[in-house]
Amino acid sequence: MTTQSQSNTHWNLDPMHSEVQFKVKHLVISTVTGTFNTFTASAQTIGETWENAQIEFSADINSIDTNNEQRDAHLKSAEFFDAEKYPQIQFKSTSFTQKSEDQFELQGDITLKGVTKNITLNAEFGGEMVDPYGNHKAGFEVSGEINRHDFDLTWNAVTEAGGVVVGPNIKLIMNIQLAKA
Repeated sequence: MTTQSQSNTHWNLDPMHSEVQFKVKHLVISTVTGTFNTFTASAQTIGETWENAQIEFSADINSIDTNNEQRDAHLKSAEFFDAEKYPQIQFKSTSFTQKSEDQFELQGDITLKGVTKNITLNAEFGGEMVDPYGNHKAGFEVSGEINRHDFDLTWNAVTEAGGVVVGPNIKLIMNIQLAKA
């Protein structure tokens, strides 16, 4: 009896059709949105399915953009991300489990400011398509939430009324398009 092995497929980020955003409460009454303009992602699938894909992601802290240069400089400083000492956020999957036709659970280790924690994210599969140039593409919207205090991102200020300036929870939203290598 012959066992047929399934081949691995490597997928690379299409940066022109991808984005990475985060959202955090400001003064607990509104939300500030930021992006990372420089990031990479890749995936390795086995056979024709995304189940158990191995996924890696990294973002350059110095590419942070909240549409306010002063705030961006503060976020890059040692009081927040400390970009000089910790220039990247890194993520490596530990599992990628299909929950329904287009829903996956992505678990992995994220390293932020020298602290590594296991997190769980939701990944909505948008599908696969061949673009007009013959490139095979796949799309995912990945979302989740982390507590910034878990990663030693503890800077805050107190308002006159006793409230905090920056909320503890950070929402992550990534729209990722990958191209089959």
